[in-house]
Amino acid sequence: MNLLKQIWSDITNAISFAWQVFTDTIYAIFHDSGVLVIFVVAGLAYPLLYNALYYNNALTEVPIAVVDHSGSPASTRFLRKLDASHDVKIEYRCTSMLEAERLLRSQKVHGIIYFPTEYEACIETARDVAHISLYLDMTSFLYMKAVFMAANMIMLEEMHDIQIDRYVRMGIGDEIAWSLVQELQYDEVKLYNETDGYGTFLIPAVLVLILHQTLLFGTCMLLGTYYEEKRRVFTGNAHHWSHAVLICLGMSLAFTTIYIGLSAIDLVLIPRIFSLPHLGSMIEIMKFTIPFLLATSFFSIFVAGFMHNRETGMVVLLSSSLIFLFISGVSWPQASIPKAWLYLSYLFPSTWGIHGYIHINSMGATIEGTAREYYSLWALAIFYFLAATIQMYLFIKPANRKHVYKNPRLERYLNKK
Repeated sequence: MNLLKQIWSDITNAISFAWQVFTDTIYAIFHDSGVLVIFVVAGLAYPLLYNALYYNNALTEVPIAVVDHSGSPASTRFLRKLDASHDVKIEYRCTSMLEAERLLRSQKVHGIIYFPTEYEACIETARDVAHISLYLDMTSFLYMKAVFMAANMIMLEEMHDIQIDRYVRMGIGDEIAWSLVQELQYDEVKLYNETDGYGTFLIPAVLVLILHQTLLFGTCMLLGTYYEEKRRVFTGNAHHWSHAVLICLGMSLAFTTIYIGLSAIDLVLIPRIFSLPHLGSMIEIMKFTIPFLLATSFFSIFVAGFMHNRETGMVVLLSSSLIFLFISGVSWPQASIPKAWLYLSYLFPSTWGIHGYIHINSMGATIEGTAREYYSLWALAIFYFLAATIQMYLFIKPANRKHVYKNPRLERYLNKK
């Protein structure tokens, strides 16, 4: 009976201690204007800002210049189809490349298409390859994509017609010629990015990264402040390894409680407001979000243990954001990422969170359909929980006299007395 009482007393004391850490962390967050701005304001403002910037993510009627030295029916037909497309608009017809280059440099056009004199002759005789030169404005990916895709689609259509025409001239019937050129007819259906927009493709990954980075930066700021002021939000008698476990659990619960609401806004509401792909179930998204937030919380506590001042977190944020985005394998293909960087990306919750969220939200998968990412996040949560606990224990053990911490709310109460 005494043993049961002792166990019950230990459990209630542990719950009480973890609850105190939780409440003190919440108190510290909402009384630190810098951390509050990062956690709440940035967590809400950045998704709105990025979506506003990429709202018209598929450009239309991009102005281009044409230099047609061929002046043939073949080049005229190509340009007529190109001008009829919704992506580009032929704004200028130039007599020389020098004139077209001036327009491009002055940003009056964002692309140049050049037809050499022998263009139609090469098509008619089939003795040489017919060349078309395309010059693109590389100052903006969206301009480059619109012009390149429009010209490429017209070129493929022209190649198709030229092949059929050559077969017909050889005496082959239209139907047979068509079957030789295109053996299987198909309809193109865009499942997950109907507009072919860069923002529609990239923003879902950015939304997850925003949650990851703001939580990481805010935690670094919070714990960096504790290091600077040599105080903690915990009671001064915490020195056992069990206290380190409860401290990490209490802090991560505080972070997760705040970010579960932000996640519902950023990952569920924002895609619907800005017409991003949102095929997935809200319940599935939130179920997936729980291990992601836990893994990110423990990862942030672990990383923040190396931040001994408040400003270091900003360096971490600025230096890691683009790296995390690129090595996640969304903005840059995973097949093109060096193996060392690819394996390194597996250590970050953002990598698994981005892929899992895209699978569920953009492709309509379930938790079972993205089980690899889901269970990888749980594995990272356990790994970083152990790592953060070890680091926290080294910080709070009695031998570490320079970091004796106190309860700031209790201190303020005693000072008033």
